[in-house]
Amino acid sequence: MIQLHFHTQEDSHKQLSARDGETKLGQSIQYISSLDDLKNHTSRYVVFGICEDMGVQANFGKTGTAKAWSAFLRSFLNIQDNKYNHGSSIILLGHISVKPDFTITAETPKEELGAVVSRIDKMVTQVVKAIVAAGKIPIAIGGGHNNAFGMIKGTATALNTAINVINIDAHTDLRTADYRHSGNGFRYAYENEPRLLNKYCIFGLHKNYTPAYIFEWIEARKEEVKYVLFEDIIAENNGRELYKDMIAELSVTSFGLELDCDAIENFSSSAITPSGFNLSDIRNLISITGLSKKCSYFHLCEAAPTNKNMTQIGKALSYMVTDFIHSKNED
Repeated sequence: MIQLHFHTQEDSHKQLSARDGETKLGQSIQYISSLDDLKNHTSRYVVFGICEDMGVQANFGKTGTAKAWSAFLRSFLNIQDNKYNHGSSIILLGHISVKPDFTITAETPKEELGAVVSRIDKMVTQVVKAIVAAGKIPIAIGGGHNNAFGMIKGTATALNTAINVINIDAHTDLRTADYRHSGNGFRYAYENEPRLLNKYCIFGLHKNYTPAYIFEWIEARKEEVKYVLFEDIIAENNGRELYKDMIAELSVTSFGLELDCDAIENFSSSAITPSGFNLSDIRNLISITGLSKKCSYFHLCEAAPTNKNMTQIGKALSYMVTDFIHSKNED
């Protein structure tokens, strides 16, 4: 069963740590009770969660991405509402929950999991399409990178045009389009009829975890699909300039920002890496992206918090979301 749950003020109050003389974001943030309410609301940003790890499991990854939303939410709601953070500009929509109709075991065929991922695609697409059609900016937290497909399709459908995407990621997620999983969302978007994904740029790609056939696939489409290797970034120490160049190229039309937490060094994620961007680097890249008027959404995925690091991961996710909002407020 795949459902959209609308968040309420009462839900937020259960997670608030209120203090006299202070206003927390959870006390000023906005709520709606249906997607139809979006078009009549003045808030610019719509934050929602995707509580699933089906796509990751279908791609032989580590589970736990379904927990990212709850880790984020407790931290986000307790941020101070001040001259930098305005709850009135944000709608806290709620979250998408996923409960399979069957028991998942090690023997469950990956194609069966992929069928569930396809159903998740439809829900994410529906939600994102409604947000973008209402003239607002969706910010999605949690789940696997399979949900990039729904983010792209929902945005492209609402705008009635294929969009560009920049993906800060150690991987391309361009694996073969045989069945849906977290490793092929961009491939499906690129090969969809009609085309959903126009130009696609991967920033921070790792040499060691990209198959030869994917490099060959990219080479055959090098005008539309480009990448910057993480190894080149650390060798030349010019990542900021290379990233700005990518954003400039993509900004000729609407584009989405994808951030896979696998790109962050030692970050609790579905494919944790010992070598990657540090969190401050990532925050800077997010801020650069948000300054573009053409950036239409932010998708923050693949974080897989544990009971031990739930608070820290929640804070990190909150920093990244507020960095994006702060920079968008300046565009």
